[in-house]
Amino acid sequence: MLTIIVGGTEFYDELKEKFVVDGGTPLKLEHSLVSLSKWEATYERPFLGKEEKTGEEVLAYVQCMAMDQKTPGEVFQQLSVKNFEAINEYIDAKMTATWFSDAPVPRTTEVVTAELVYYWMTVFNIPWEAQHWHLNRLFTLIRICNIKAAKPKKMSRTELAARQRSLNEQRKAQLGTKG
Repeated sequence: MLTIIVGGTEFYDELKEKFVVDGGTPLKLEHSLVSLSKWEATYERPFLGKEEKTGEEVLAYVQCMAMDQKTPGEVFQQLSVKNFEAINEYIDAKMTATWFSDAPVPRTTEVVTAELVYYWMTVFNIPWEAQHWHLNRLFTLIRICNIKAAKPKKMSRTELAARQRSLNEQRKAQLGTKG
C-alpha cells in the first residue's frame, strides 16, 4: 500500500533536517488485482494491454487504486507531478525478494485481463486474499506456480557435457589438483 499526501504545502524543516508537508489529504492507494478489475469494468478493455492510456484513464486507475472509496474527486484533481512519480515508482516496484534466472521467458500473444489472472489464481489454488496483494507480487507467485507445475526440461548431451566440465573444473580448483 502507498500513502501519499495530496495538496498541502511542502517546506524544509531545519530542526528535523527533512522536507515536511503541512496540511493536505492523505491518500492510500493499492495497485492490486481488485484495482485492475475495477478499471477494466469501467473501460471494458485490458489495462495491461499495449495500448497507450489517456490522462483521464490514468487518473481513473489511480481512483480505482484508492482504498477509501469515499475520497472526494477534487483530491485526485490536486495530484502533483511528484505524487504521480511516487505512484509510478510504487506500481513499478518488484515487491518481492524472488528473482528469476536469465532463462528466456516465452512470450505469448495472450492478452492479460483481470479475469485471466483470477483464472490463474483458481488453477494454482492461490487464496482469494491475494487479489489485494501488490500486482507484481501476485504475478511473481503465478510465475513460480507455473514454473513448479511445468515438467522439467531435459538437458541435451551438449548441455550435460558442459555442465559436467564446469563441475569438474570447480572441484579441481577447490582441491588444488590437476585432474
